[in-house]
Amino acid sequence: MEKRTDINTLGEFGLIEHLTKDVTTQHANTLLGIGDDAAVIEAGDKAMLISTDLLVEGIHFDLMYTPLKHLGYKAVVVNVSDIYAMNGVAEQITVSLAISNRFSVEALEELYKGIKLACKMYNVDLVGGDTTASPQGLTISITATGRAKKEDIVYRSGAKAGDIMCITGDLGAAYLGLQLLEREKEVYLAAPTAQPDLEEKKYLIERQLKPEAARDAIAYFKKKNIKPTSMIDISDGLASEVFHICKASKVGAFVEEAKIPIHPEAEEMALKFSLDPTMCALNGGEDYELLFTIDEKDLQEIRYMPSVYIIGEITDAKDGIKLHTSGGNIHDLKAQGWKHFDEEE
Repeated sequence: MEKRTDINTLGEFGLIEHLTKDVTTQHANTLLGIGDDAAVIEAGDKAMLISTDLLVEGIHFDLMYTPLKHLGYKAVVVNVSDIYAMNGVAEQITVSLAISNRFSVEALEELYKGIKLACKMYNVDLVGGDTTASPQGLTISITATGRAKKEDIVYRSGAKAGDIMCITGDLGAAYLGLQLLEREKEVYLAAPTAQPDLEEKKYLIERQLKPEAARDAIAYFKKKNIKPTSMIDISDGLASEVFHICKASKVGAFVEEAKIPIHPEAEEMALKFSLDPTMCALNGGEDYELLFTIDEKDLQEIRYMPSVYIIGEITDAKDGIKLHTSGGNIHDLKAQGWKHFDEEE
C-alpha cells in the first residue's frame, strides 16, 4: 500500500519546508528564494521583492459577514505587508481569481472597488493577473512586487543577542473581531430575523475586515536612517513570528507579557469570550503589524517612533525562547498560529 502522510502532521510551515527542502536556485540574480516574507531578485542597482498570497473562501474569509469591497482591500494589504516586512516599497500587484457562477459581474465590481482603493492608498499599480472558473466559491491570488536598495533589505535572519524586539501596533484585535463576527453569524443562522449585535466594537471589526499595512514604519526607518536587524509581518500571531525570526537568526528570545500591546476593546472582548487576551495576541494572527529587532544603539530613535512597542530582547540560542509572564514566571513560549489544513468533514 502506498504511504499516505496526513498534511496535518506537518502543519502549514512544516509542509512548505518539507516540499522545498531540496529546492536550489540556478540564477545568480536570485539573491533569496524561499524562506522570508518575500523573494529577493537582483535588478540593477536595486533588488526586486516578490511575494504572493492566496485567499480561499471558507478558509480565509466568510462572505456571510465580509463585504466584497473590504475583501478586495484586505487581499492587497496582506501582500504589500510582506514587501514592507523586507524594508521595501511595494509598487505593483497582479490579481488572479477563480470564481464560481454564483458571482455576478456586479459582485466582482465590488471586489475590484476594494482592490483599486487599496492600490490608491498604498501607491501600487495593478498590472495584470488571470481569471478562471471555479467549481465552487471564490479564490483570490495576489502577487506583490516592490523594490529596495540591496543594502537596505531586512531579512528574518539578522537578529543577534542583545537586540531589542519591537512591534508597530497592538495585537489580538483582528482575531477578536473574527470571534465577534462568527458569534453573530451563528445567531443569524439560528434566528435570521435577529439584528446583529456588534457591541459597538468598530475597532475590532475594522482590524479583521479592513486591516492596514505598516507602511509608516518603513518611512520612519528611512527618515531616521535606521535599519532593523530583522523583521517579519505578524500574519500568524506574535509567537509564530518570534519563532520564525529566532529560527532564521539562530538566536533565542525573551518576551515580556506585560509589554505586549493589546487594545482595551480587544481586552474587554477577550474576557467576554472567556479567552486570555495575551493568548489572543500571541496566537490570533491577521494583525499585519511588523515585528522587528534593532541594535541597542538605535533604541533612542525608536522610542520616538509613533505607535511602537518594545516587548523584549533577543538572547543567545542556548537560552531558548521564553515568555516572562505578568505574574513573574518564565515559561517556554509556544507558537500555535493558524491551522489551515483542517480535516475534511
